[in-house]
Amino acid sequence: MSRSKNYKKLKGTKGIYQNEITHKYLVEKRISGKLHTSTFLSLFEAKNWQKKFDGTNVKEENQISQCSTLKEVWESMQRNHFPILATTTKGIWHRRYKLLQTLEHLPMDQITPSKISEWVIYWVTHFSTEDYQSSGRGKSGRCNLNNELNLFVTIFNWYKQSELFEKEALHLTCPVKQKHKKMGFVKPLPDKRKQIELKDAFMFFEFLQPLYRDLAKMQFYTAGRIGEVSGLQWKNIDLKNRRLLIKETCVWDMTLKTFIELKAFPKNREPRAVFITDEILEVLLRRQSFKIPGNDYVFHVEGAPLNYGTIQINYRAAQRKSGVPYTGTHILRHGMAKLARQVGGGLDAVIAMTGHKDLKLADHYSKTTEDDQKHFSELIMKHIRKKLHDDSEVLTDFENVVSLKRAKAN
Repeated sequence: MSRSKNYKKLKGTKGIYQNEITHKYLVEKRISGKLHTSTFLSLFEAKNWQKKFDGTNVKEENQISQCSTLKEVWESMQRNHFPILATTTKGIWHRRYKLLQTLEHLPMDQITPSKISEWVIYWVTHFSTEDYQSSGRGKSGRCNLNNELNLFVTIFNWYKQSELFEKEALHLTCPVKQKHKKMGFVKPLPDKRKQIELKDAFMFFEFLQPLYRDLAKMQFYTAGRIGEVSGLQWKNIDLKNRRLLIKETCVWDMTLKTFIELKAFPKNREPRAVFITDEILEVLLRRQSFKIPGNDYVFHVEGAPLNYGTIQINYRAAQRKSGVPYTGTHILRHGMAKLARQVGGGLDAVIAMTGHKDLKLADHYSKTTEDDQKHFSELIMKHIRKKLHDDSEVLTDFENVVSLKRAKAN
């Protein structure tokens, strides 16, 4: 393996170089006049190999493989699969792939469970360092490697199913195992409440500016995603028959938080009909006064679609000023899902409100919370106290009867 110009000599070592881009370590060791090289994710592994390698156990990655590299599969996936993906999904996958770049030079058959373990150990070590922990990321700091591992599984599954690679991928199995997610733990997830309570929701509304108050109320009443409500079109609203259709969706650049396009369908690709209640009607009637000829957006700023960054700023300010213990834009959808389950008594009510097609997702959105635990534990303890009280009265009556019999006998 030749050493590229990106590799620089590592101070204090002999024959060890580090790639300035991938941060991988290249080790050189000469045995009987023959130069052997190998690459590693960690300095520990590099030094260990240099110390123990005797020239007989050649590493797999130095052997010729008939399989495509991870980079080649990823590039092919972008050409052939990405066109059908949502813009935001593509952006998310690109961000998550960055950590996988340290594996992209490897053929797919050489990315083994042990190689994934090496990769996990390397990044867990990196994210656990004091330098990273003190980098100011706060609660949004790295907690695990689940997203990256899930992306690799997605890439591998596409690779296995693609006709472009069907021969070489035929006998391969996914190298990501359940243990890797456990190994990828960095720190516990922050305690974040997702399902806003009814009283907190209305407290939150009070601290929003009029446009964003109506947007938030519409999101809550329809249990909609923020992109769906921001993309709501007047052509899909039938005030006479009290029916609106959640169909188009705003797509934003999630780095710049600005509007990119109006997508013709929601996340699950199926429009969802919503009954216009009196509360929704009140919001729509207010928004009618802001209608602009030739512009079909219900929510806009002087005709321009809303930017996600502006929504975030307004939501965060209202959450801070109102003192509600919730953050983000998705809490309203979660909150309505929970309310639907409480009032409707089951997952059917949740699905009817949120439009989920998956019972597991509907259950996730409306699952019980700490407040539910408090409510039910108080009910249970009230039942226990009543039961103990009733039993004590029976016991007292019994003791009185026994005492009376003893008095008569004497």
